[in-house]
Amino acid sequence: MRSVTYSMGTSLDGYIVGPDGGFDWTAPDDGVFRFWIDEIRGVGVHLLGRRLYETMLYWETADQDSLDDAEREWAALWNPLPKVVFSTTLSTVQGHARLASGGLAEEIERLRAEPGEGDIAIGGAALAAEAAASGLIDEYQIMVYPVLVGGGTPFFPRHERQVDLELVETRTFNSRVVYLRYRVARQAAP
Repeated sequence: MRSVTYSMGTSLDGYIVGPDGGFDWTAPDDGVFRFWIDEIRGVGVHLLGRRLYETMLYWETADQDSLDDAEREWAALWNPLPKVVFSTTLSTVQGHARLASGGLAEEIERLRAEPGEGDIAIGGAALAAEAAASGLIDEYQIMVYPVLVGGGTPFFPRHERQVDLELVETRTFNSRVVYLRYRVARQAAP
């Protein structure tokens, strides 16, 4: 069965965007960007909320001539990747994206049942909060940036139940960014 992963960058105080909606502090250095390129290779489908989808549209339309080699490699991996967009306001999407035809749990159940390789990745705090509330996330992959932004959109949903995690991997980059990968500790059925 395909795993569901929630993977995004966050400030040390736990926000994916600051109070002003900005996230320029997440601009990756070469090592972090190379890491994300390698990670996207293990993704079979990406679920996105509207805001993240609109942010990532840049890669669909970026002038290939203006990109460096690593950015061209990212775009070559990202653009053909199947994407499912959850939105109540969009009527169309571009590229290899489609609008979700059902609810999040229904889409994940359907994607897990389909043959295919690669994880089901979730991007976007609101979408991930919904998946977490339903117990659908198998792994949290967190890129922690050494900055305190003081507020904004939290990486982890608030008022959530306790979820026990097992540390799978850590990595520190030259830029002092720390990658943390946790697997949800599932209790064996009695």
